[in-house]
Amino acid sequence: MFVTDFRKEFYETVHNQRVLLFVASDVDALCACKILQALFQCDHVQYTLVPVSGWQELETAYLEHKEQIKLLIKQEDDLEVPAYDDIFRDEAEDEDLSDSDGDGSEPSEKRTRLEEEIVERNRKRRQRREWEARRKDILFDYEQYEYYGTSSAMVMFDLAWMMSKDLNDMLWWAIVGLTDQWVHDKITQMKYVTDVGILQRHVSRHNHRNEAEENMLSVDCTRISFEYDLCLVLYQHWSLHESLYNTSYTAARFKLWSVHGQKRLQEFLADMGLPLKQVKQKFQSMDVSLKGNLREMIEESANKFGMKDMRVQTFSIQFGFKHKFLASDVVFATMSLMESPEKDGSGTDHLIQALDSLSRSNLDKLYLGLELAKKHLQATQQTIASCLCTNLVTSQGPFLYCSLMEGTPDVTLFSKPASLSLLSRHLLKSFVYSTKNRRCKLLPLVMAAPLSVEQGTVTVVGIPPETDSSDRKNFFGRAFEKAAESTSSRTLHNYFDLSVIELKAEDRSKFLDALVSLLS
Repeated sequence: MFVTDFRKEFYETVHNQRVLLFVASDVDALCACKILQALFQCDHVQYTLVPVSGWQELETAYLEHKEQIKLLIKQEDDLEVPAYDDIFRDEAEDEDLSDSDGDGSEPSEKRTRLEEEIVERNRKRRQRREWEARRKDILFDYEQYEYYGTSSAMVMFDLAWMMSKDLNDMLWWAIVGLTDQWVHDKITQMKYVTDVGILQRHVSRHNHRNEAEENMLSVDCTRISFEYDLCLVLYQHWSLHESLYNTSYTAARFKLWSVHGQKRLQEFLADMGLPLKQVKQKFQSMDVSLKGNLREMIEESANKFGMKDMRVQTFSIQFGFKHKFLASDVVFATMSLMESPEKDGSGTDHLIQALDSLSRSNLDKLYLGLELAKKHLQATQQTIASCLCTNLVTSQGPFLYCSLMEGTPDVTLFSKPASLSLLSRHLLKSFVYSTKNRRCKLLPLVMAAPLSVEQGTVTVVGIPPETDSSDRKNFFGRAFEKAAESTSSRTLHNYFDLSVIELKAEDRSKFLDALVSLLS
C-alpha cells in the first residue's frame, strides 16, 4: 500500500467507480488495506483486491488493469515538485568559488576586471548560500513523507477519522500497522512514542463513546486498552520461559546461545522468586497470584541484570472475556501467515489468509498465525545460536557478512524478505553483545540465504549498524545497485524494501568485492 497524500476529496471521487486496491506483502500495508476495505464497504464502493509481492507483480497487475486506472489528481493541484537545480548543483560552479582571489599585484589596467571578478564571486557565494538553505528546506519537507517514517495504516485511519467514519476495528488496525513499523525498525523510537500518544487519545475517545453500548453487550464487546507491558514476544500465549528464550532483547542480553548465558537466565528467574514449574507452563495456566504482579517482578529483576527496557508502551485488544492480544502478537502472527514456508498454497493465498486473520470473525486464523510465529521465533534464535557458535559472522572490512548454507535447518523460511530481515537484525544485536571487537560493534551486516536451488539464487539483505542513535537509515539499497552495475552481477531488485535483493549465487564473490570497495 503506497500512501503519500490520500486526501479526503480524492477518496470521494471513487464513489461511482470500481476501485483497484493494490496491497503489498507487509503487515502495515495489510492493515491500511483493511481500513480502506471497511470504508469502501461502508460507502458501497466496488473494488478489486490485487495482492503484489514486488515491483514486477505491480507492473504486471498495472498492465492488466491499466484501462481501469485513473490518476486521482485534479488539474489545478500544485504538486510542488522541486526543480532539478534546487536539489543538484554543477560542481564546476563550486570550483570557480574556490579559485584564488589573487595577491593584488596586478597592473592598474587589470584592476577593473579583477574587481568585477570579485563582485561576481561574491554574487555566486551568496547564491550558493541561498541554494543550500532552499535545498535544506526542500529535503526536510520530503523526508517527512519518506516510507521509513509514516505508517500507511495510520494515514488511512486519519482519513476515516476526518470523514467521521472511524470504527473501533479501524483504530485497532492503525495500532497494529504502527506496531509493525516499530517491530521491524522502520521508524525511530521517538516517532513510535509520538504516534502512540496520538493513538492513545483516539482510544480514550472511542472507549468513552462506546462505554454504555459495550456494558450492555459485554460478552461480545471489543475493547482496546493502552498498556505499559513487557517487551517479551507472545508471552501471554506461550510460557514465560519460552518467551524469554525467544525474545531478541533478552536472548542477546543473557547470551542464551552459551552455557554461561543459560545459567544467567536461571539466576534471573531465581531472583524473581518464580518456581520453575510456573515459568515453564503456559502463561494462562500460571498461578493467578503470580500473574498479578508479574510485570513489576520482571522489571525489578531486569534492572538488576542491566536490562532497563523490559517494558514498552503498547496496546491490547480484548474480544469478550476470553480473547486478548497485544498489538505485537498480531504483528508476528500476521507476518508468519504471510511468509509461511508451507507449500499448501501460493504467496497470494498466504497473503489473503494473513489479511483475513486481522478480522475478529477469523480468530481461528489468528491463533494459527500465533502457532506459526512461535515456530518462526524459535527457528530464528536457533539459527542465531548456530551462526555465533560456528563463527559464521565475519568482518569484510566496512561491514559484517553472514551466509546461510543450503541444508541449514529452517533455511527455506529465511529465503522470505521479512523473515530474513528479522533474523539479520536479531543476529546483529546478538553479535554486538557477543564480540569483544569494538570496531565490529559499529558495523552494518549483510546476510545471504539460499532462495532457489534450481535457479541458483540467494536472497541478500543489508542491515544498518546496531547503534543507540535514533536515526538508523538503511543505505544498502543504492549500494547494492551500484555494486551490481559495476560488476555486471545478475541481481533482481524486485522487493519494495530496497535493502533486500535476489542475487545469482555464482556472482556472489564479485558482488561482495565490489560492495567492499564501494563502502570502504
